[in-house]
Amino acid sequence: MRLLVVEDNASLVANLFDYFEARGHTLDAAPDGATGLHLATHQVYDVVILDWMLPRMPGREVLRRLRIERPVQPVIMLTARDELADKVAGFRAGADDYLTKPFALPELEVRLEALLARSGKRGRDRVLEMHGLRLDLRTLEAHRDGQLLHLYPTCRKLLETLMQASPAAVSREHLEHVLWADSPPDGNLLRSHVYELRRSVDGPFAVKLIHTLPRVGYRLALLGKNSEAPADVQNRGEQTTPRVG
Repeated sequence: MRLLVVEDNASLVANLFDYFEARGHTLDAAPDGATGLHLATHQVYDVVILDWMLPRMPGREVLRRLRIERPVQPVIMLTARDELADKVAGFRAGADDYLTKPFALPELEVRLEALLARSGKRGRDRVLEMHGLRLDLRTLEAHRDGQLLHLYPTCRKLLETLMQASPAAVSREHLEHVLWADSPPDGNLLRSHVYELRRSVDGPFAVKLIHTLPRVGYRLALLGKNSEAPADVQNRGEQTTPRVG
């Protein structure tokens, strides 16, 4: 299993790493909610182990935002809050399981294995495929027509978002939120990342898949030679031919 531990107790994190790494699992750790959310939405994990009380962003808020970006990501809440109302709130926020502290490491292991088994049906959603384009969210490899695409992590995240929405358009604002949450950089960095993504996905191929909708955003779709942009875009009187950035 590849696990993400979002926990600010360094001693507990060390115990989890010692126990699970000895059993052949791979772990990443985040000491606060904001870092945990960033990792959970930019990397692929079998299960996220999420504390409730965290610096910078509480666990429930991390979970709420994670459910928007990764609806099927398995999450187990690991917390000292053991009241029934807390457990109900955790499950209603989107947790798949809830384990209270203190706990036995073998019990956590069994719960993780059971959660992963239950989510096996979701595993099919971890490979996105369309128009000869394939993105494996488990191995983080992308191919087009069998050719391996070399993508930076940011470009891979953009590709995942566009493929999940396809053929619908994705707004610039949403893409910026996916990449940088509530702190997008100044300037036009998104345009640069889309340009790099196009170089990998479309550059070597005759048929282009990534298209610009002026003043709207981008979409990934297979368009015919004479295909036109949606009427609401055309009516703005702008160029509708896909262009870089």
